[in-house]
Amino acid sequence: MHLRGSRLNTSDTLNIGSVVGFILSLQRENGDIPWHADGKTDPWDLVETIMGLNIGGRPHAALRALEWLKNLQNPDGSWYSSYIKDKPGDRTCETHMAAYICVGLFHAWLIHRDTDLLKQMWPNLEKALDYALSLQTETGEIFWAKSPEGKVDPMALLSGSSSIYLSLKCALSIAFVLGETRVSWETAFHKLGRSIRENTHTYNISKSRFSMDWFYPVLSSALTGEKAEARIEKYWQKYVIEGQGVRCVSDQPWVTIAETSELVLALFAMGRMKKADIVFSWIQDRVYEDKTFWCGYTYPDMVIWPEEKLSWTNAVVLMAADALYDLSPASRLFSHDAWDGFLYKDLVK
Repeated sequence: MHLRGSRLNTSDTLNIGSVVGFILSLQRENGDIPWHADGKTDPWDLVETIMGLNIGGRPHAALRALEWLKNLQNPDGSWYSSYIKDKPGDRTCETHMAAYICVGLFHAWLIHRDTDLLKQMWPNLEKALDYALSLQTETGEIFWAKSPEGKVDPMALLSGSSSIYLSLKCALSIAFVLGETRVSWETAFHKLGRSIRENTHTYNISKSRFSMDWFYPVLSSALTGEKAEARIEKYWQKYVIEGQGVRCVSDQPWVTIAETSELVLALFAMGRMKKADIVFSWIQDRVYEDKTFWCGYTYPDMVIWPEEKLSWTNAVVLMAADALYDLSPASRLFSHDAWDGFLYKDLVK
């Protein structure tokens, strides 16, 4: 893959204060952080935003958002797909949205080492992960959701299952910190990993136009080593616009800042630091006057779309910067080398 040159010291051009300040400006009194002013909140993207706040040195705001999420958890451990001012918007209950709180909690622990927070949130984490795993098949795939009527949608999404794979690693590492043992989670982890590595064709192919399906198996470390390298190389030209970033979907000219930042995380995870830095450099001037990032734009006409500034887009930029420039103690969370199976290596030093 050909990569045009990177600007050095990209972290110096990223105005962290402006990005964090924008996210804080969206936070409501009860801790909720919607996508944008008067926008919806979804649990997965809220966890991304919480991680951005912790990287940006705003743990109290992150904790308030986590408390909001805790208070809205359904009795079965799930959350609704979206909320508008605390009221359910879409009552679908998605498995990856439930499980992702495990990633946010372990990320927070890596930064703050607040074991009391893990203890307080353990019952919520258990319920959330058990909900997700209740939809796992015998072959390892995890169905993506239950409908508002409570019916299981028998469709497994590669990006969603990959996200749950990372969530399981974080949950099992949290269990280790707390002295807990969950053999059923370990079994589910191995089944899911084997499914992603060997049975990718069984996942819903209608989503393959989305770039997340390309790099999420690598970002989550379900695919590592030669398999990760081969997957990134094989589809690079399908999703990447040289010098610009990553298309959200392969058949449209829409470059998105979030997907580009997540590709940076995937490249970092593989240890491809130079490539990651180059890709990250492409989006450093895709900002408004206040130095917050666009959501996306069309190429080559360079029309910003949508015009709303999004909380989670700006948060994932911080996550990519953290990986590249070691801004926090959680900077290696996505690194393949940082893990020994399902356990974060630093836990056993």
